[in-house]
This record gives sequence, structure tokens and C-alpha cells, in this order.
Amino acid sequence: MTKHIFITGGVVSSLGKGLTSAAIGMILEQRGLKVSMQKLDPYINVDPGTMSPFQHGEVYVTDDGAETDLDLGHYERFTHAKMTQESNYTTGKIYSTVIAKERRGDYLGRTVQVIPHITDAIKEAIYNGIGDPDTDVLLTEIGGTVGDIEGLPFLEAVRQFALERPKSDVLFVHLTLLPYLKASGEMKTKPTQQSVGKLREIGIQADILICRTEQPMTEEMAQKISLFCNVRLDKVIEERDVDFSIYEVPVNLVHAGLDRLIVEHLDLPLEPVTDLRDWIAMLGRIQNVTKEVEIAVVGKYIELHDAYKSIYEAFSHAGIANDCHVKVRKIRAEDVLDGGLDVLEGVDALLVPGGFGERGLEGKIRAIQWARENRIPFFGICLGMQCAVIEYARHVLDLEGAHTLEHSPHSPNLVISLMDDQEGVEKGGTMRLGAYACELTPDGLAAKLYGKLQISERHRHRYEFNNDYREIFEASQMHLSGRNPKRDLIEIIELPEHPFFIGVQFHPEFQSSPLAPHAIFEGFVAAAIAHSRGGNHQPLAKASLA
Repeated sequence: MTKHIFITGGVVSSLGKGLTSAAIGMILEQRGLKVSMQKLDPYINVDPGTMSPFQHGEVYVTDDGAETDLDLGHYERFTHAKMTQESNYTTGKIYSTVIAKERRGDYLGRTVQVIPHITDAIKEAIYNGIGDPDTDVLLTEIGGTVGDIEGLPFLEAVRQFALERPKSDVLFVHLTLLPYLKASGEMKTKPTQQSVGKLREIGIQADILICRTEQPMTEEMAQKISLFCNVRLDKVIEERDVDFSIYEVPVNLVHAGLDRLIVEHLDLPLEPVTDLRDWIAMLGRIQNVTKEVEIAVVGKYIELHDAYKSIYEAFSHAGIANDCHVKVRKIRAEDVLDGGLDVLEGVDALLVPGGFGERGLEGKIRAIQWARENRIPFFGICLGMQCAVIEYARHVLDLEGAHTLEHSPHSPNLVISLMDDQEGVEKGGTMRLGAYACELTPDGLAAKLYGKLQISERHRHRYEFNNDYREIFEASQMHLSGRNPKRDLIEIIELPEHPFFIGVQFHPEFQSSPLAPHAIFEGFVAAAIAHSRGGNHQPLAKASLA
């Protein structure tokens, strides 16, 4: 029978519950266990798909088309578990299910209440998260902070869940903060005591406390936390800020004995021991890189790091594979247009990520023109690929006013258009979402990078390359090197005469991990290294404002 670990967080938000949850999942996998992972989010949105990245960070897309919390990206990067529609539930999703049942008459006229109907729906969602019946452990992260009013139904549901299962089937891990006060030069345990107290008021006793710290936690402090939080001393675990990489976290937790505590509590096999050899070797490569490149990311939401979280992590993975530290220069797309191309000077490559809305579009197009004309390695993702198509249509094919239907419906040359099945569709989980097949041409850069001709990648978009312009592009030097076989949609564009110029309609960053970097990112960083060594000192070409 599947065991369950519930991870809660206290004191403040953004403590790193997702990262810690992913690290625990990875640790259990390295002991030969099969894990599934799940995130329960208390906000009322049905999913984060319509939320601004400034509010919520990136939207992470699963193979089956779920628009989910970015923590699911951590889960897939650290473990082999594949996230699905059942891996992320929100208050909105739970309530929608319950209200739909009430409208159908499923409750036979009873008064529908938070307890038991909402909590029962949450417990059902937890069981759905198991997925494969062979799963040994399901890790469920409860979003938000203990004490938030919107999180109470989820905490009540997991309290009931634990009550209904044998004690050795359920483990509660609480992540908390030990704030360091510089003025007095000491860490404080009171916020942790109060956070655990809030949990106990609800009826949940934390089995393991993981304490986030900037400074080392003393034995005396651990004893105090143990005493006041009613948690055994050996189950008070320090999680200090990492030195150089988030991928240190599982190694540090194993050194603290967390793996042993978990398997003992859940009555799981004590053998084999946690095997972290490949992970430790990877960390060694990160510490001993011999090269460095600087890559510009020109985006709309650049002020918030989490808006492009998976892209930055994919850079890190590709850097490991190339023995290289990737330094990212974050550039607002508007700054390219308003401040000029000097903001790009000296970078070894350019990436333009996805996004929605017209703001910054012309800045992205201008940056791409600069990269094309100066032979700077370029990689466009989703909207970034569409911007590359627009730029090429305007400045190489001389298609006057070339644009996208999304922002300029009256343009004479709409090289990017709305997919047929998106006509009149309302927002909210209705885009082209999830994994789709793509066929590669054998003579293209993409085929060389992937090492195969059939791939599957995850999508999140409504607009596509307009096939009405296909012949014009095919007659040019632009190579349309990837297409969806079922709908004949162009998925990849390249410029063979350029050192590295590729745009993809999909999101390859969602399938990259530290031990298995994505092929395009790996090739892109390699191209940046080659450019840095070539020392392209030619004067910057002045991109046209046309």
C-alpha cells in the first residue's frame, strides 16, 4: 500500500517547500523506491494558467496538458516521476468539482459543507495523485503558509486522512524558518514554535521539522525546538542555505539523516542505502567548471526570476554538460527598444522566451535582428520563435508590415495566425497544451542536436506559423525543420548559414534535468562557448526600426 508524506510550511512563504519536497522525492528514488508527487494550492484560481507571471511565476505544463504550479518543475527535475492533471489541485479546482456534483444532484439534497464534502474531495484528490498503483510513496506538498485562512480545508483534510490510515502510513514534515537577527547576532526559534503550535491547534503533529537557516543551528537550539514543538531531537533537521547550487539540498538532507528517519517512520526497507554517487559527481562538475559564457534573456517578465525558472535551470543543466558556468544577463524587452542595442553588447548568445501580450514585442524582434545580423547564437521559444519569423519576414523577405494576428489583425502579412480550433475559444485551459509529436528533417540542426527524427515536446500557445506563407519561407534560406505530422503545423525554424539560429514553438525547458540536459539547450550553450572563443569583435550592426 502506498505511503504518504505531507509537507507543510510555516512562518513565511517562499521558504522552498517545493525544492525540499523534490529533494525528498529524489532521496527516496535513490533508495530504489517509486515515488509520485503532488501539490495542493489553496488559491481560488482553478489553475495558474490565467495568472500573471508576476503573481505566480512561470506556468509549468505537463505531458497531458495541465497548467500547473512551478514547483512541479522541481519535482520533475529532481525525480523520475511524471506530473499529470492529478498532480496539482487548487481550491478552485476542488470547489468546482464539488459544485458540479451538487448541481447534478449527487448529494441527494443534503446540505453541502466544507466538512465533509470539501475535505472528502481533497482526500479523493490525494488518492488520485498516487497514479501508478505500484507507487511506494506519494509526497503531497500543501501550498501556502500554516495559519493562512484559505489553507485550512487542506490541512483539515490531511488531518482526517492521517486518522483514517495506519500510523506508519503517514508522515508529516514541516518546513520552517529560523530567522537570523543581525542586530543581536542570533537566530530565533519563537516563529518556529508558533508555526508548529498552529499546526497542533488544527490537530496535526509534525513528525519531522526541517529548519531553514542562514547560520548553523546549535545543539542547544535544536533541543529548545524539540522541547517546545514536541518533536524528538533527532527529527529536528537543519537545512542551511546552499553554497553554490540548489542541487546540494538532497545531499545535505541525507547527511543530516533525513532518509533514515523517513524510512523508519514509514516502515520502509532500510536497505539499500541512499545512493547519491551520480548526484555528488554532478555537483563536483558544477564546482569545477573551466569555462564561462554570458547569455542574454530578453523577456517581458524579466524582473521576476521565477517567471522563467525552468529556462534558467535548463541553462544550468546545459552548463554542467558543457563544463561551463552560464551567466545570465536579464534584459527587459522594452529596454532594447527604448535604450538601444548597447544593452546586448558583449553577450555570447541570445534567448527570447515565450510570453503573452504586445508589450515588449518590438524589442524582442529588434534583438533577434541584431543576433541574426551579427551571427550571435540565437534560441527562440514559443513567442520567441514567432518573433524570429516576423523579423525574418520583415527584413529578409520584405513582407511589408509582417506581424502576428494576436496583436495586429489588420496587418497585410500575418505570418503568425490563430490555429483553426482556437477560433472563438474562451480563456482558461483551452490553449494547445501538453505534449505533441514533431517530425524533424534529417538535414536540420534540430535533428543533429536530438540525434533522432521523431520527438515529443510540450506546448502552450494559441498562435502558430501561418502555413499560407510556407512556400515563401521554404524558398528562402530559412529552414522549416520540424512539423507536427497530424496537423502539419510548423514547430521549428532554423537558419543553416548562421552559427546557431533556432526557434521552437514548444517549451523544451520543461524536459531538462541536471543529469539529462535538454539537447537544444546543450547545443545552444556549446554554440555560446564557441562564439566566446571566436571573440566576435566586429562592430554591432544597427538593427532597423522598420
